[in-house]
Amino acid sequence: MINIKENNNFYIITGGPGVGKTTLLNELKRRKYEIVPEIARELIKEQQRDNGKALPWENKNLYKEIMFDRSVSSFEEIEKNSNNEKPIFFDRGFLDTICYAELIESEISDRMNSYAENWRYNKNVFMLPPWREIYETDNERKQDWKEVALTFKKMSETYKNYGYRIIEVPKKSVSERADFVLEFIEQNRIENKNMNAQHR
Repeated sequence: MINIKENNNFYIITGGPGVGKTTLLNELKRRKYEIVPEIARELIKEQQRDNGKALPWENKNLYKEIMFDRSVSSFEEIEKNSNNEKPIFFDRGFLDTICYAELIESEISDRMNSYAENWRYNKNVFMLPPWREIYETDNERKQDWKEVALTFKKMSETYKNYGYRIIEVPKKSVSERADFVLEFIEQNRIENKNMNAQHR
């Protein structure tokens, strides 16, 4: 049995590929917030460099397994060094790997399911919607537009199935998107504080 971990200061920023996620995270980093980099992109770069097989267009299942394990390790490492107060932003979480497994019709093991149910990020997940005008492919991103839209839909379903609430980030400038995320977190913090005070 995997022990329960709840980290309300761990915020996921996710969405389909090419939706401005990394740009938003870089803006939050510029504003002095801690950012946890995306596992998938780093894994792909590493495998391409080393002629590895753990690639989504080579060995999907191996890619899925390594990506999930590294996401869990990343969560655990950040938790050890977290002060549990200031928001920490994750470029995707291990539930994204579960979404990927569903997309490729691969097995979601009991172990994966147990981590998803027991190791919790903040219940509010910031999701960036498909945005055709800014979408571009590159060496690590090869999905067509149809896949991008399907990924967004499946990702929303996956997070909701595990009890998360989707907060859709508007299609605006990077500065406005960062403002939206931080203002939502602050407003939610105030509401929770008031609610707790009422129940004392």
